[in-house]
Amino acid sequence: MTTGYEVCKMQVKDKVMSFLQEQEHMEDDAVYLYIEETAREFAGYRLLRPQDKARMIKEVFNSIRKLDLLEELLEQQDITEIMMNSYNNIFVERNGRMERYEGSFESEERYMDIIQQIVSRCNRVVNGANPIVDARLEDGSRVNVVLHPVALQGSCMTIRHFQDKPLQMGDLIRMGSITEECAEFLRKLVIAKYNIFVSGGTGAGKTSFLNILSGYIPEEERIITLEDSAELKLQNTPNLVRLETRDSHDGECKAITMRDLIKTSLRMRPSRIIVGEVRGEECIDMLQAMNTGQEGSMSTGHSNSGRDMISRLETMCLMSQEMPLTAVRRQLLSINIIVHLGRLRDHSRRVMEIWEIVGLEQGEIQLKLLYLFQEEGEENGKILGKLQRMGELTHTGKLRMAGFQVLA
Repeated sequence: MTTGYEVCKMQVKDKVMSFLQEQEHMEDDAVYLYIEETAREFAGYRLLRPQDKARMIKEVFNSIRKLDLLEELLEQQDITEIMMNSYNNIFVERNGRMERYEGSFESEERYMDIIQQIVSRCNRVVNGANPIVDARLEDGSRVNVVLHPVALQGSCMTIRHFQDKPLQMGDLIRMGSITEECAEFLRKLVIAKYNIFVSGGTGAGKTSFLNILSGYIPEEERIITLEDSAELKLQNTPNLVRLETRDSHDGECKAITMRDLIKTSLRMRPSRIIVGEVRGEECIDMLQAMNTGQEGSMSTGHSNSGRDMISRLETMCLMSQEMPLTAVRRQLLSINIIVHLGRLRDHSRRVMEIWEIVGLEQGEIQLKLLYLFQEEGEENGKILGKLQRMGELTHTGKLRMAGFQVLA
């Protein structure tokens, strides 16, 4: 049932839109002021409570100049995921818990306009011929779109919402996601140029953790980041080049794959290469880059555990070309450390395991467990426990060359 608030909001919006069509250009501030002036002309607006008047002005402005109701959701820092199953079926993840959002777009057409607006800003195309696309918002939040009829119940858009203020390692320590001892250990590994791979399931915080680790990279180094959809926000890296893959647009331009980016990055004089996520045949190129001088490189991938990540990497390498499994495993030795992240039943994100790849024995990758999260109980719905040290680093040469006398 349409309320008086919604009727008034539509009347104000229609009049403002008619006015703007006659203008060549208006700054956002001028548009906002004009919306306020226009709204006062309507009796329905004058009857609203002050807080509802302010909300209406903001909603009209967002629907004209911003991303409509998405703006309201993106302003809420406790929302980490926005899931639009259709224009009027929206869910959000807030503080780790999923809930239905009561608002909706005014129509399917408006919803599709917003999707096209987001995708086009990233120089991507989504249509019937190309119904699945990854994009990003201006703040780096990751966007995935699947159009109807591939999405049977209506076009879907999923947004991984990143916080305006990037997390620091100190934040993770305060939240109990990692211990101070382990954080210091990782800091030394990054500075000493150990190749680090971050693994974990969906929503475990791999990208955020990679951003945090990047903060330990010395400022004088040249960093090249490679991503399907740019979302990394590296800290303290003045000499930074960000590269992003590109889809082909109806045959008008050549697709640029992750393999293309890895190959060209080697000619850009990188100190380190950071691959946002490894999903397929580009895995072998990433390993070769780590093995041919780009020490201290990092990447992420999906897996259920650190050990499982090794199996996934083997499979991805074999997808790229036919080669003996032993040769693939020798390439995997270029990864020095695997940090596995997990999400526990209380929705907290933790560093669960840290493994060292120590070598190859009888054709099998040998792993050494350095840290393991051990649960100690539960209190008020919150899981208690911390990372325990399980072993000492075997290959300490890089640490000594970096000037570190102790391991942690």
